[in-house]
Amino acid sequence: MDILDRLGLEHPLVQAGLGGGLATADLAAAVSGAGALGTIGIRSPKGLVKEMQRAHQLAPGKPFAVNLLMPFTLPQHVSACIAGKPRVVSLFFGFDAAMVAQFRAAGIFVLHQVGTVGEARRAFADGADGIIAQGREAGGHLLGIEPALDFLPKALEVAQGKPVFVAGGIATAADVQAALKAGAAGAAAGTRFLLTDECRAHPAYKSVVLGATQTIETELFGLGWPARHRVVPNAATKRWCARDARGPWLVRKVHQLSTVMSKYMPIDAGALTTPRQRLWLPLYGPTAPLVGHPPSVLDVAPLYAGETARSIRSVVPAAEAVRLLTTRS
Repeated sequence: MDILDRLGLEHPLVQAGLGGGLATADLAAAVSGAGALGTIGIRSPKGLVKEMQRAHQLAPGKPFAVNLLMPFTLPQHVSACIAGKPRVVSLFFGFDAAMVAQFRAAGIFVLHQVGTVGEARRAFADGADGIIAQGREAGGHLLGIEPALDFLPKALEVAQGKPVFVAGGIATAADVQAALKAGAAGAAAGTRFLLTDECRAHPAYKSVVLGATQTIETELFGLGWPARHRVVPNAATKRWCARDARGPWLVRKVHQLSTVMSKYMPIDAGALTTPRQRLWLPLYGPTAPLVGHPPSVLDVAPLYAGETARSIRSVVPAAEAVRLLTTRS
């Protein structure tokens, strides 16, 4: 069966699961209502239940996905998804074959985002229905180590006919068409959907991304989640990443020791703790600036964006973003 028919989509396009409160039901439902696959980012289990209910209400009968960040995923998240009935669950940054089996037994299609051939093999060995092949040019947290279209042929070889979506470098309809021409089942876009009316990113954060001429890979915003991520430079990166883009050695070591926090600190807590971060103390968490945060947060929080930020010049409704990504010129 064609992947569009299997998932109930009009367009081979997935909205990335922007976590930390950026992608709620408002964004996911708007994307799904326009014929692509909208995605709700991970929340607390109770919060996730509410967002899935809202997505069903806002876009009745339309498919949507839930993105689960594996370092923060609890058994309650799994139960919530099975009860909430998203068409797709997307897994990122970790593996759990038993979890995949639970989702598939419940009739939920499992996509697993990967960045290397080894991770692609592991995802399919765990039972994933398909993968998202992430390129290094993507925004947010990174598994990719090479450009997306260089990684794609390797991922397709591992997939042996199962669907492979491409993430990284997707900002226009031409980018989507290039991915399809190269053999992908579809494309996943993050920065383009970050820059939409429905995304809950702080308006000043969106403005900074719109004007960005550069992004960097760093590990500076790694308290609780020590992993590479791509951001637009801000005051924190200028102060602490001048000698090493990854951030100071001691800070990175503290971040590595902080991983225990991920299972004990509520996933939504970052929305409350981020405004308390200070420029002089480089212990920064992974939550991006949200609507309602003071503008000062932009100096000390991660401004996630992919390399495509340099080619996007407007904030638009999510349905218009889908149109821009799927309408050939």
